[in-house]
Amino acid sequence: MESSEYKHVVLSLIFLKFTSDKFEERRQELIAEGKEKYLEMVDFYKMKNIFYLPEDCRWEVVMAHAKQADIAVRIDTALKNIEKKNPSLQGALPDNYFSRLGLDTAKLSGLLDTINNIDTLSDKENDVVGRIYEYFLGRFASSEGKGGGEFYTPKSVVNLLTQMLEPYKGIVYDPACGSGGMFVQSIKFVKSHQGNTQDIAVYGQEYTATTYKLAKMNLAIRGISANLGEVPADTFFKDQHPDLKADFIMANPPFNQSQWREANELENDARWAGFTTPPTGNANYGWILHMLSKLSVSGTAGFVLANGSMSSNTSGEGEIRQQLIEKDRVDCMIALPGQLFYTTQIPVCLWFMTKNKQAQTFNDDRQNYRNREGETLFIDARNMGSMISRTQKELTADDIAEIARTYHAWRGETKDGEYEDVAGFCKSARLEDIQKNDYVLTPGRYVGVAEEEDDGIPFEEKMGTLSKDLFQQMEQSEKLDQAIRENLKMLGYE
Repeated sequence: MESSEYKHVVLSLIFLKFTSDKFEERRQELIAEGKEKYLEMVDFYKMKNIFYLPEDCRWEVVMAHAKQADIAVRIDTALKNIEKKNPSLQGALPDNYFSRLGLDTAKLSGLLDTINNIDTLSDKENDVVGRIYEYFLGRFASSEGKGGGEFYTPKSVVNLLTQMLEPYKGIVYDPACGSGGMFVQSIKFVKSHQGNTQDIAVYGQEYTATTYKLAKMNLAIRGISANLGEVPADTFFKDQHPDLKADFIMANPPFNQSQWREANELENDARWAGFTTPPTGNANYGWILHMLSKLSVSGTAGFVLANGSMSSNTSGEGEIRQQLIEKDRVDCMIALPGQLFYTTQIPVCLWFMTKNKQAQTFNDDRQNYRNREGETLFIDARNMGSMISRTQKELTADDIAEIARTYHAWRGETKDGEYEDVAGFCKSARLEDIQKNDYVLTPGRYVGVAEEEDDGIPFEEKMGTLSKDLFQQMEQSEKLDQAIRENLKMLGYE
């Protein structure tokens, strides 16, 4: 099978095993507490954020029939009944998927044995279940290549967005949520800063039906409650959260999406209100204006786009970008290194937008912000990152910390020290600076060139060494040329 198909087989079975393990653990708790009469009552599982599993859905029952010819039907029945018994899983699990695949019983049984060996309960401190699931999502994205980005954003990019936005409290929204990685990382951020996850409300939308199911499973496995809409749907044509105003928006929408709307469709959409021209080229500026329309009065959005979005003037995009800048909506622009994504080698950037750059005071753990009206921060991170394979790069924890610290210091958060422009890395520019650059938002235009350190070697000494090396190489080149001529002569090609 193609990995685009078998990921649903593997991840569905992992989901079944993990939820069953959690159910059984809770069941043993109830027995230990002398509450045997409550063992089949849904509410006694729901109160601990655990799914209730009817008997035919439990892992040990499935494994007892693993070698039988009807095992695929039994798995489908188990998944269907779990969904039926737990309304929050509506539309999350594959429907008669295993029966339709016609898998070899021996191979499916072998896979069940492998998954049966995963111990999901021994480590109480770490999110083992979530980490295994996340590992599989990442590996499938890598093996699928082009298709992987539809459901998975590289972890280091998600971490950077989270560390920049710091979603402590409020509504988090992702209009192209894939398998839900942005939400998972937001909840992890809250937990790592001793916050209350009940202070975060999660909303999202996903177009692809299979990815929508992955997202629901991914969030359910971690006990994250989220509103992803009733069905998978196109964010532009069937917005499932029309009245939503989000405090934090995190997204990695499809790059340079063409044919996202036909001529005259969405022409007078309310999301473009206040802009003299609707987005008509690829979907990049459609996503930008959609997310801007979803921001609360003091909300902040951080999202990934192709580099072309920073400078394009086709299809009215330059005009829309100019209006975004003049309305003072662009907070920060980051140029990222290449090779971060499984799906594309297209260079990408991060946009950060807000409707409010005035000074803000918070009553929770967040630092206060200074007045940044008329200012935009540019960060050039193209030289950051480390290769983790022959074709793949990722931002290190130090890279992420340095970029986030720079942004927070620029916003005036005292815990991160005073902000300073650094040649070749960051620059706080004013509106007039951006106007002089024809409203182009490419960080390289603003940050300048980093100063090179003097190695302390006098010019004459360095030039002498370089010249000596050059002459030696020229001599070697002559010898190689002569050797090639001799070989050609031997072959009859004088």
